[in-house]
Amino acid sequence: QVQLVESGGGLVQAGGSLRLSCTASQRTFSSYGWFRRAPGKDREFVAAISWSGRNIYYVDSVKGRFTISTDNAKNTVYLQMNSLKPEDTAVYYCATSLFAATSDQNRFDYWGQGTQVTVSS
Repeated sequence: QVQLVESGGGLVQAGGSLRLSCTASQRTFSSYGWFRRAPGKDREFVAAISWSGRNIYYVDSVKGRFTISTDNAKNTVYLQMNSLKPEDTAVYYCATSLFAATSDQNRFDYWGQGTQVTVSS
Protein backbone atom coordinates (compact mmCIF):
# COMPACT_ATOMS: atom_id res chain seq x y z
CA GLN A 1 0.00 0.00 0.00
CA VAL A 2 0.96 3.65 -0.31
CA GLN A 3 2.47 5.11 2.86
CA LEU A 4 2.32 8.87 3.46
CA VAL A 5 4.57 10.77 5.87
CA GLU A 6 3.66 14.34 6.86
CA SER A 7 5.75 17.11 8.42
CA GLY A 8 5.79 20.88 8.92
CA GLY A 9 3.10 21.49 11.54
CA GLY A 10 3.63 23.69 14.57
CA LEU A 11 2.54 26.69 16.62
CA VAL A 12 2.44 30.14 15.00
CA GLN A 13 0.99 33.58 15.67
CA ALA A 14 -1.95 34.86 13.64
CA GLY A 15 -0.67 36.25 10.34
CA GLY A 16 2.25 33.83 10.24
CA SER A 17 3.09 31.07 7.77
CA LEU A 18 3.76 27.33 7.72
CA ARG A 19 4.60 24.88 4.95
CA LEU A 20 3.32 21.32 5.24
CA SER A 21 4.96 18.45 3.34
CA CYS A 22 3.68 14.96 2.54
CA THR A 23 5.80 12.30 0.85
CA ALA A 24 4.35 9.09 -0.64
CA SER A 25 6.25 5.81 -0.73
CA GLN A 26 5.22 5.19 -4.35
CA ARG A 27 3.27 6.79 -7.18
CA THR A 28 0.18 4.67 -7.85
CA PHE A 29 -2.41 7.45 -7.73
CA SER A 30 -3.89 10.30 -9.79
CA SER A 31 -4.24 13.14 -7.27
CA TYR A 32 -3.38 14.48 -3.80
CA GLY A 33 -5.63 16.13 -1.25
CA TRP A 34 -5.30 18.04 2.04
CA PHE A 35 -7.99 17.82 4.72
CA ARG A 36 -8.23 19.13 8.29
CA ARG A 37 -10.11 18.38 11.49
CA ALA A 38 -10.64 21.26 13.93
CA PRO A 39 -11.50 20.64 17.61
CA GLY A 40 -15.10 19.50 17.96
CA LYS A 41 -15.70 19.48 14.20
CA ASP A 42 -15.81 16.98 11.34
CA ARG A 43 -12.92 16.57 8.93
CA GLU A 44 -13.22 19.04 6.04
CA PHE A 45 -11.68 19.45 2.60
CA VAL A 46 -8.93 22.05 2.20
CA ALA A 47 -7.23 21.59 -1.20
CA ALA A 48 -6.61 19.05 -3.96
CA ILE A 49 -4.35 18.77 -7.00
CA SER A 50 -4.05 16.29 -9.87
CA TRP A 51 -0.69 14.61 -10.39
CA SER A 52 -0.33 16.51 -13.68
CA GLY A 53 -1.16 19.82 -11.99
CA ARG A 54 -3.96 20.44 -14.49
CA ASN A 55 -6.68 20.61 -11.83
CA ILE A 56 -6.43 22.49 -8.51
CA TYR A 57 -9.23 23.16 -6.01
CA TYR A 58 -9.49 25.00 -2.66
CA VAL A 59 -12.17 25.46 -0.05
CA ASP A 60 -13.37 29.09 -0.17
CA SER A 61 -12.05 29.94 3.29
CA VAL A 62 -8.39 29.42 2.27
CA LYS A 63 -8.39 30.86 -1.27
CA GLY A 64 -5.72 33.51 -1.66
CA ARG A 65 -3.91 32.35 1.48
CA PHE A 66 -3.01 28.68 0.88
CA THR A 67 -1.19 27.17 -2.11
CA ILE A 68 -1.01 23.46 -2.98
CA SER A 69 1.86 22.22 -5.15
CA THR A 70 3.79 19.04 -6.02
CA ASP A 71 7.28 17.78 -6.69
CA ASN A 72 6.50 14.65 -8.68
CA ALA A 73 10.12 13.49 -8.84
CA LYS A 74 9.93 13.15 -5.04
CA ASN A 75 6.29 11.95 -4.83
CA THR A 76 5.66 14.92 -2.56
CA VAL A 77 2.79 17.37 -2.12
CA TYR A 78 3.07 20.68 -0.23
CA LEU A 79 0.62 23.06 1.39
CA GLN A 80 1.99 26.58 1.80
CA MET A 81 -0.16 28.39 4.37
CA ASN A 82 0.13 32.18 4.65
CA SER A 83 -1.82 34.77 6.65
CA LEU A 84 -2.86 32.09 9.10
CA LYS A 85 -5.91 32.67 11.29
CA PRO A 86 -6.96 31.06 14.59
CA GLU A 87 -9.77 29.37 12.64
CA ASP A 88 -7.10 27.40 10.73
CA THR A 89 -6.14 25.54 13.91
CA ALA A 90 -6.62 21.82 13.21
CA VAL A 91 -4.94 18.51 12.56
CA TYR A 92 -4.04 18.46 8.85
CA TYR A 93 -4.04 15.24 6.80
CA CYS A 94 -2.74 14.53 3.32
CA ALA A 95 -4.20 11.76 1.17
CA THR A 96 -3.98 10.19 -2.30
CA SER A 97 -6.73 9.22 -4.73
CA LEU A 98 -7.05 7.03 -7.81
CA PHE A 99 -9.51 9.62 -9.15
CA ALA A 100 -9.00 13.11 -10.53
CA ALA A 101 -8.69 15.93 -7.98
CA THR A 102 -11.85 16.09 -5.89
CA SER A 103 -13.16 17.43 -2.57
CA ASP A 104 -14.93 14.15 -1.77
CA GLN A 105 -12.97 12.45 1.01
CA ASN A 106 -14.58 9.12 0.11
CA ARG A 107 -12.55 9.10 -3.12
CA PHE A 108 -9.23 9.07 -1.24
CA ASP A 109 -7.69 5.72 -0.39
CA TYR A 110 -4.47 6.32 1.59
CA TRP A 111 -3.97 8.86 4.39
CA GLY A 112 -1.08 10.41 6.28
CA GLN A 113 -0.73 10.34 10.06
CA GLY A 114 -1.79 13.96 10.53
CA THR A 115 0.18 17.00 11.71
CA GLN A 116 -1.01 19.59 14.24
CA VAL A 117 -1.28 23.25 13.20
CA THR A 118 -2.05 25.72 15.99
CA VAL A 119 -2.56 29.45 15.34
CA SER A 120 -2.67 31.75 18.36
CA SER A 121 -4.42 35.14 18.42
